[in-house]
Amino acid sequence: MPASSPQKSESAITYSIVIPVYKNEESLPDVIERIEQMQSRLDAPLEAVFVVDGSPDGSLNTLRNLLPKSTFNSQLLAHSRNFGSFPAIKTGFKSARGQYIAAMAADLQEPSELIEDFFAQLKTGEWDVAVGIREGREDPLISRTLSKFYWSTYRKFVQPHMPPGGVDIFATTRAVADKLGALNESNSSLIGLLFWLGYRRIEIPYTRQERTHGKSAWSMRKKISYLLDSVFSFTSMPITAILGLGLTGSILSIVAAFAVFVSWLLGSVPVPGYTALMLVLLFSAGSILFAIGILGTYVWRTYENTKNRPSSILMSTEVFNDESV
Repeated sequence: MPASSPQKSESAITYSIVIPVYKNEESLPDVIERIEQMQSRLDAPLEAVFVVDGSPDGSLNTLRNLLPKSTFNSQLLAHSRNFGSFPAIKTGFKSARGQYIAAMAADLQEPSELIEDFFAQLKTGEWDVAVGIREGREDPLISRTLSKFYWSTYRKFVQPHMPPGGVDIFATTRAVADKLGALNESNSSLIGLLFWLGYRRIEIPYTRQERTHGKSAWSMRKKISYLLDSVFSFTSMPITAILGLGLTGSILSIVAAFAVFVSWLLGSVPVPGYTALMLVLLFSAGSILFAIGILGTYVWRTYENTKNRPSSILMSTEVFNDESV
């Protein structure tokens, strides 16, 4: 039955795993099995926080049937619609009751053993954030190539401390999770915010595994949206590019004007003013439209943040096998 989660201050749970769910119905039995195995190896109570992000399949009902039979504490949260995996992770982090909280994908492409490594490192007290670093990935060649290009560009122009292959899986202490959940930026990158926060961070290598169930919902449209969110939310580089383009355009315009003027003096221009007019119109129009597009993106994001809308809407909360209080 739907219920409110216990207060975090009263919780005896040490570890929490947040799993966003969208079109993962087929893989959920395997996810639960892996979490049960993980619980048997950990030295303290574990809870799993499943956040069903408006999934159109039977993921919600599947979890309602499976979680009461599981051997670990769990919460089942449901968004009112699909908001995206990052808002789902933030929802889970806000509801999680553990002292150490990890985000885990439901497609099992990241090894679940990595979560245990995260918790072990965080529990030493020397680190506040643990992130998984992909040393290899069993993905198609085109996906690996595009990913490598994207992250290398991102590291060069946006966040130099980002790992070469990006971050898909991570864990934090309770203090960092609370700080991350308090950041209410719209159209931003959760990983970007995590690195923006700072704290003591450790990187743990792993090899990404091949997806065995279903098809990824990470479409090209979502990837492009994530790229734009990651860039425009954390760097002024596009504005700097506009300044450079404007300066370059001004210099080229002066050179072109001088060349046209000399040609006119020598009588080499059959239609007076035509060449100069076309050069000015084409170059100026292109530069202006490009600049307006960049500035418009920043204005739109500022407008979105002034609305103060939450990044997601929680529709229901259910708690199973609760032994935390």
